Amino acid sequence: MSMFIDDKDVWAQCPVDYLWIYDKLILARKLGYQAAPAGIPVPQPGWYIVRPITNIRMMSRGAKKLWLTPADTDSVPDGSFWSECFQGRHTSVDFHWGKQHLAVEGFRDDADRLDRFCRWQKITDTVAFPLVLQDLGEIAEWVNVEYVGNHIIEIHLRYNDDFSNHAGNIIYPVWRDRPFPQLPGTRWYNSPGGDRVGFWVKE
Repeated sequence: MSMFIDDKDVWAQCPVDYLWIYDKLILARKLGYQAAPAGIPVPQPGWYIVRPITNIRMMSRGAKKLWLTPADTDSVPDGSFWSECFQGRHTSVDFHWGKQHLAVEGFRDDADRLDRFCRWQKITDTVAFPLVLQDLGEIAEWVNVEYVGNHIIEIHLRYNDDFSNHAGNIIYPVWRDRPFPQLPGTRWYNSPGGDRVGFWVKE
């Protein structure tokens, strides 16, 4: 496990019966969340997560938190959906043949940018392989699952390559439009992806 990998590299390997894992609306409904596509009104006024139904390039790109009412049927763009908001830690867990391999937690310093984190850190939480995936852990070598609290929000058929090529325990993403000076005790890890250029890595 020493290469950079993205969803576009593994999408074609996804078993047909599990292609729904890349459709975040179907995933949300399978998990029992309140969620619906553009054009379907929300059940009551409140804060909702609005995001593209499918986005292979970067799964969180385009996600935002919006206040919606049942009258706002044109506020969600075509190709996107709304879903109830969840509270709690944002964690990402790698499973290798259905067994937990790595768990990390993400931290934000900008609540409006759901696709950006200021820090990811390894954690020791123990997480069971999701029941909703049934036998996927036996036919897919790597499965990455992202959670907010104990709610699954994304599934990927890959490992977390942000931590696969170095021995660091903490990484600090650096964005093209947001220079970030080197922190004491860190070293540079080149890892371009979307607007990200790489990380400062701390052991």
